[in-house]
Amino acid sequence: MAVLPAFFGLLLAVFVSGQNVDITPREAVIRIGGELRVLCKVPYPIDSCRMTVGTTSYRLLPDNLQGDVVYTGQGLKSGECGALIKNVLEEWNGNITCVLPPQTGNIELKGTMRLLVARAPGAPELRAPMQTFRDGDKFSAQCVVPDGRPAAKITWYLGDVELLQGVHQPILTSEPGSDLQTVSQNVSRTLTDDDDSRMLVCRAEHLALDQPREAKRQLIVQYPPKRQEFGTITIFGLKLGAEGRLNVTVRANPPPTAEWTVGDQILPAPRRSDAGDFTALEPLNMGNGFFNITLIVARVAKEDVDRTYYLRVDNGLGREEFAVRISTMDEPAGVELDTGAIVGIVVGVLIVLIAVSLGVFAFATDRWCFAGRSHRTDIPDGADSEAPLPPHDDIKGSENPSHDHGDYISNGDTKHPEKKPDTAV
Repeated sequence: MAVLPAFFGLLLAVFVSGQNVDITPREAVIRIGGELRVLCKVPYPIDSCRMTVGTTSYRLLPDNLQGDVVYTGQGLKSGECGALIKNVLEEWNGNITCVLPPQTGNIELKGTMRLLVARAPGAPELRAPMQTFRDGDKFSAQCVVPDGRPAAKITWYLGDVELLQGVHQPILTSEPGSDLQTVSQNVSRTLTDDDDSRMLVCRAEHLALDQPREAKRQLIVQYPPKRQEFGTITIFGLKLGAEGRLNVTVRANPPPTAEWTVGDQILPAPRRSDAGDFTALEPLNMGNGFFNITLIVARVAKEDVDRTYYLRVDNGLGREEFAVRISTMDEPAGVELDTGAIVGIVVGVLIVLIAVSLGVFAFATDRWCFAGRSHRTDIPDGADSEAPLPPHDDIKGSENPSHDHGDYISNGDTKHPEKKPDTAV
């Protein structure tokens, strides 16, 4: 039965020591060969200071600064027991404990912190399907970085752009009895034609690494031809009598085939017309899915300027058709507007013209917001706005020759003419 009180006494001593000793830091991650300062403090003067690092207990004295573990702090009289640990070793990974004398009693006080000696993880592994995708396909990949202390940090990139959307939470695992951690993280994305040929990168960063480590996989996304210009394409700056080149740029994967129609001639690329006046070149791969498709006019004539050239591009996933014209004029300078901007401007002008026309019509016909405008302007000043207008004959009485000329005086609601006296001649 004596064992039980002793056990509780030990727990009480640990609790008291934990409450009385202030240790800084509580946890640290240091590279091999790095430096660490650990400081234990109590609110009273002390006469000894011991620090256990790894399996070795060091007695630290303020006046002895030789060795890999030496005293640091404001002095024992200030209640500070600190250790400057130089050239951190792999075997020091674990707990560091300071041991201080008590203010009263015989039980030494202890404070403990956790030292993680950084260990570089293994090479990152990018787990992604080796296949060709289509525009709109769902894609997912996983990056695994094994056995780091602590776990490595994973960052995803697509080309040079960091991926923030579709990145899942990292998952940490470790083997039983080991403090090495393996981190894995998934990413998912809906692929577009812009993702074709871009590099998916899993980058692992860790304190024990001088440079991040990466695992890469190039994405292959197939999509039908996509035009870079809308509407009829005009090639400017050609000269009569000289060679002319009609260039059209498209994006496609896989590479497209091209076919030109000139009048009644059909020229699949690469091919020259029977007369040698037109040559359709094979599509030129400019990289990143861009292709330059060219028709050469051997000598530009007036009828070449007047006609429209038709181009059909196909890669098995879809097709695009283009109408191309040529001009001997220089390309107009100024701001280039795409089709959407031009349509928006035209619609805006039409709306303004319609609004102005309706406003003029309403004003001229006294409709809508202009209704009643002409009636109120005929009301005499000071008259009751609800009183009926005077008869037309009263207003235009001077035009009736049968009425006597004279002034009118008002008496109630009846008006009587006032006779002017006869004047002798």
